[in-house]
Amino acid sequence: MRSRWALALTAAFSIVIGGAVSASATDPVSLGSGRVLDEAGVLSAADERAIQERSEQLAESSGVDLWVVFVDEFSDPASAEEWANDTAELNNLGPQQYLLAIATEGRAFYLSGDSQGPVSEQQLLDIENDRVLPELRDGDWAAAAIAAADGLADATGGGGGIGDILFVVLLIVVAGAIVWLVIRARRKGGASADAGPGDTAQLSLEELSRRAASALVQTDDAIKTSEQELGFARAQFGDAATVEFEKALAQAKTDLDQAFALKQQLDDSTPDTEQEKRAWNAEIIELCEHANSELDAKAEAFDELRQLEQNAPEALTRVQAEQTAVVPVVDAAAAKLSDLQASYAGEELATIADNVPQAQQRLAFAEEQLATAEAAVGAGDGARAAVGIRAAEEATAQARLLADAITKLGDDLATAERDAAALIDDLETDIATAGALPDADGRVAGVVAATRQRVESARPLLTGTAKRPLQALDSLEKANAEIDAALAAVRDAQEKKQRAAAQLQQLLTHAQAQVSAAEDYITSRRGAVGATARTRLAEAGASIVQARQLAAADPVQAVAIAQRANELAAQAIQLAQNDVGAFGGGSFGGGGGGDLMGAVLGGIVINSMLGGGGGSSRTRRSGGGMPSLRTGGGRGGMSSGSFGGGGTRSRRGGGRF
Repeated sequence: MRSRWALALTAAFSIVIGGAVSASATDPVSLGSGRVLDEAGVLSAADERAIQERSEQLAESSGVDLWVVFVDEFSDPASAEEWANDTAELNNLGPQQYLLAIATEGRAFYLSGDSQGPVSEQQLLDIENDRVLPELRDGDWAAAAIAAADGLADATGGGGGIGDILFVVLLIVVAGAIVWLVIRARRKGGASADAGPGDTAQLSLEELSRRAASALVQTDDAIKTSEQELGFARAQFGDAATVEFEKALAQAKTDLDQAFALKQQLDDSTPDTEQEKRAWNAEIIELCEHANSELDAKAEAFDELRQLEQNAPEALTRVQAEQTAVVPVVDAAAAKLSDLQASYAGEELATIADNVPQAQQRLAFAEEQLATAEAAVGAGDGARAAVGIRAAEEATAQARLLADAITKLGDDLATAERDAAALIDDLETDIATAGALPDADGRVAGVVAATRQRVESARPLLTGTAKRPLQALDSLEKANAEIDAALAAVRDAQEKKQRAAAQLQQLLTHAQAQVSAAEDYITSRRGAVGATARTRLAEAGASIVQARQLAAADPVQAVAIAQRANELAAQAIQLAQNDVGAFGGGSFGGGGGGDLMGAVLGGIVINSMLGGGGGSSRTRRSGGGMPSLRTGGGRGGMSSGSFGGGGTRSRRGGGRF
């Protein structure tokens, strides 16, 4: 089955058009050879010909196809959205092909389209609301179908104003560029949903590996967004109201941790057999699917808890206040970064170098989304308001994360300076001790000379206006490990444990700082970062946990594990920076398109454009995944997200009237 990535096109409407009569429920159908299928028996022969001819004209003039289906009621699934999307999938409709499904007695309809199609979300919303819905209310079935065709023709051939057309063209160009950039950055495709676990045996090893990597990225994004959404809910309703969601998230994290551990095994230097590679990649996919299902199972209940649509005015006020409160935080972070730049070398600040413009872009994006939400609240459109509120909520949270990362790294650099100075003193003592040892083969002398050289090289890194304390500390820690190994023969076990215990806390502090920097960097730029960087970060975090668990019982082994955690975190940062560089340099300028691209980089809108949440691009429900953009004025093609996994990453609530 072809992969269709999530594009939240519109809500399914239930419409009251007359008295109830007995009706038969209909499962998703095969469309047959014509462009219109009337299983409800509401069209005359002339009506069918008119719809068929208009659809053929549409195809000739715009290259866009429209199929129209009339049934009494939607069944299996009963949702208009799911029924239309399932029918589209069943009939292999492509990106240029649209399906209007109408349940004449069920009083529901839905216009289904693909995320790669030429018609934006907002245009589809307008077609449904302004063209199709009035005809359905009047009971004019043929006119509704023809109105949909007319709307698609205008959307693809000049139906909107020139500004709308230019914006749509821009979105298509941007989306195409993003597709190419992300594919290059992640070195993966986007079709992880092409096959379930039962199909993995039929895949090549290369394809299986690609899908496993894609599943890791998508699941990691779902968990990050769910965790953030859970934080918002906890702040609103307290811990007691969110216990069940905490449990689901914890289980999903456990699954993801196991999946990342398997990916690390595949990536390490130990050779693996093809059978092992296939088994581990298949298990990664299964673990990710289970993690997503755990979140999806709670998604509807989570949406009911937050009820952003019903509480849009109150939620809007709250997020507006949060956005306003973050502005001075970002300003203070800008001043802090300026101070750091006056004291530290640029490479020490690489993970936060563009945090200020990125935070400003997120705030501008949030402001735009809040304005859209405010207009929607005024118009009584709670669904649209909720999408804008969610997007603004995450953008504001990311702005704070970016600002806080500056302060955090500043503190870590100061700590690294102190630790490096203390380690130099410790190494001087070790050098003196080693120099007094018998050294028949000159081996100790070589280690002493190398250690002294590292110490002397580190001293200049801790002075002046371009200090490099993290680089100095990294070098000194390696020197310490080497000279400790040389002195091991003359130290008793108890002394080794005491030295390791004293060294461990310093190593853990350094490693934790690296992990924290990597986590902040990846989280705020997750639209560009692929599976390999995330895997190294996950393994680094797991190593820190393991080192802490061993601290009391075996500090010597804990030291080695903490050193590995530090190395893995450094790799994660480098790999993530490479991904962001391949994506577009990590900076997109300010204002307008820059704000949108900043949101794309932050993963706020990338998901619905490229399918970060998995599932079908014709799936449009409320909730899960990364919050994304949905605005008025001709913009669209992106959706908001909430708590949930792959099945609900682009859910959107509908409306009844």
